[in-house]
Amino acid sequence: MTSHFFLLSGPVTGERLSWFGESLRFYFIQIYPESLMFRATTKSPVFTFYLTGDALASLENPETRQIWSAILSLSAVRIICDRQELDLRGISIEHLTMKNPNQVIDQNSLLHNNQPSFWNDVATGVRQNRPPLPPDSIGWFQVESPYMHRSAWHGLRFLFSALENRFSVELYAYLDGVHLGHTGQGPTESENIGRGLLELCDQAGKSGLTCRILACNRSAAARGYRTWDDGKGVIVSVCAVRPFKIRDLNVMIDRFEKSHIILSENSGSIQFPGKGSGPPFDRADQNTTAPPVTILITRSPYSTEHAYGAIAFAVACAHQGILTRVVFLEDGVYALTGKERFCPDSAGFNIQDLINAVAGNENLYLFALTPSFQKRGVTRNKNLKAVLEIGYPGLGKILFYLPGNVLMDHQRVLIF
Repeated sequence: MTSHFFLLSGPVTGERLSWFGESLRFYFIQIYPESLMFRATTKSPVFTFYLTGDALASLENPETRQIWSAILSLSAVRIICDRQELDLRGISIEHLTMKNPNQVIDQNSLLHNNQPSFWNDVATGVRQNRPPLPPDSIGWFQVESPYMHRSAWHGLRFLFSALENRFSVELYAYLDGVHLGHTGQGPTESENIGRGLLELCDQAGKSGLTCRILACNRSAAARGYRTWDDGKGVIVSVCAVRPFKIRDLNVMIDRFEKSHIILSENSGSIQFPGKGSGPPFDRADQNTTAPPVTILITRSPYSTEHAYGAIAFAVACAHQGILTRVVFLEDGVYALTGKERFCPDSAGFNIQDLINAVAGNENLYLFALTPSFQKRGVTRNKNLKAVLEIGYPGLGKILFYLPGNVLMDHQRVLIF
């Protein structure tokens, strides 16, 4: 049976869980309708949600708990929780585990040291659909800084667990994620992320596996990181730990052309059911074996770099031949409303101008979720003709239908 999964560590609001639920409804009605009549008989569920961090609170919140209950009425859905994070936050999900004992899992599998590990569960879930030999790779995409955000620690734990499951590991640092590799880190009350990267590479080498860590040069330069050329074409950073390589963004995108699974703090991996079945306007320019990338922009513009950085990353992917879909939803739709005006001497960026500038790029498609506009009482700027409004069925097609000219069995979903 085709298997999909989402990893969620950030806050899961009622709105977010609603569009997840509507997308699942579309999938089960349009692609897997037999699940609505009979209980799933396959060994693995169709959908697995891996929940850690702030996402776990949605299992206790009355509003979102009700939506989760509706989602769990589908027998082909399973939730695996991070037991350590549940205990840390004092969250009780006994009501869900008692009602859905085979669908809500709150105990994690053991590592070789007999310690339970949620991240081992995630890595094992990926391994189930990947060949054991030759060693496959797995990637983590990091956009947040360490220490201020727990996602950096999550990424390390995931990559260490991937080594346990015989994956070579790759880390991609973008936006504030470049701070993971700064030299001289010396936290007194938390794990040293810089030292952890060194240990990760050392452990990979001892296991006969590869560890590749790439950081975006533009993100790094904007934050004061410097590199120099040794005259032989080797770029060296003088302010990053040994395995941390600051490179042109295209070097990172080269890795996204490969077939391995890539996750981030809020992400997903969707398995396609068969030959191309997506809308005729949603197709790669040429036949491609690169997994499509779907980027969901959920945050408002300008208060953070997330929206602008997501669009810039999408353009870079599309430029290298990767079919890339960008969907504005939740607060992300605020990037598309009204007429934005900037002071002539402002150094700021205008996202609407950026959208118009990249309109028509091959392999890049832009969408906006109509219910997100309706919930906020706003409308799309009609001058943004490159952005197509869609409803929940349209979002379902983007997530679950194989686009034309794509010769790959899965796609990556990144939630910004």
